[in-house]
Amino acid sequence: MIVEHIKFDLYQKKIFEKMVIVPPLKMHEMLENEACFMYLVSGEQEINSTTEHWRLNAKEAVLMKCGAHFAEWLKTSKTDQCEAIAIHLYPDVLKKIYEKELPAFIVGIASSKTEITSKIINDELIYNYIASMQFYFNNPTLVSDELLVLKLKELILLLTKTENASSIQHLFTRLFTPREFSFKEIIEAHTLSNLTINDLAKLTNMSVSSFKRVFKSIFNDSPAHYFLNKKVEHSAELLAISDQRISDIAFDCGFNDQSHFSKSFQKKFGISPSQYRLNQMNKILD
Repeated sequence: MIVEHIKFDLYQKKIFEKMVIVPPLKMHEMLENEACFMYLVSGEQEINSTTEHWRLNAKEAVLMKCGAHFAEWLKTSKTDQCEAIAIHLYPDVLKKIYEKELPAFIVGIASSKTEITSKIINDELIYNYIASMQFYFNNPTLVSDELLVLKLKELILLLTKTENASSIQHLFTRLFTPREFSFKEIIEAHTLSNLTINDLAKLTNMSVSSFKRVFKSIFNDSPAHYFLNKKVEHSAELLAISDQRISDIAFDCGFNDQSHFSKSFQKKFGISPSQYRLNQMNKILD
């Protein structure tokens, strides 16, 4: 549930917004010819795009390219609310605010295959920038178009000064050129995620019925059975090579219910996860 939402418009477009949310909450957003900088002030969040998955903690941010995204605010024991600040980047707005001085890294054509999303972890420059934005969200009468232009330019400059500045500069050159991902690429990228069939259908821009039909034709299996099988197989690999707790492995493989994981594992391998791990250890010792 969204309990607070403040936004500032520039040139008749939503540019800056702040949301306070009581989790859990999942939102689907299609970034049409825009990019978005998302900063998590407090709480925990998962973001899924067509082929990428990110988990954000407080004071972390992500710069997302245009396309379909799911943002899910997670309920945890650490906090009752999540707070996020989003800054939307439109190509026409950037060209207008820079006029004839548009930075080369925005208009250049990159040959780099840098990922379309860049995560920024606990950067002091960005943290201080967000603190300054919080002041204006708390004092909206002080905000003007001139101020918003300055704050937008400031963000772009600061992003190119972070530790992963190189990847961000490459990313800026590709922000507004969506890549067409194949159906198979999208499915393989989210094999271990907890996205629903309906969520995946939206990422592939299909109806649920069309999604299931195409899925069956490519993988010769139903989505539910395919994903369950892949998750269980991956959990078996982790049980054999890592010393993670079984409950953590279950969660990492997309199982939110420990009991469901144990039953699914037992059904596929005929033994419990703990016995499977023990058997693998004995093989190594033999």
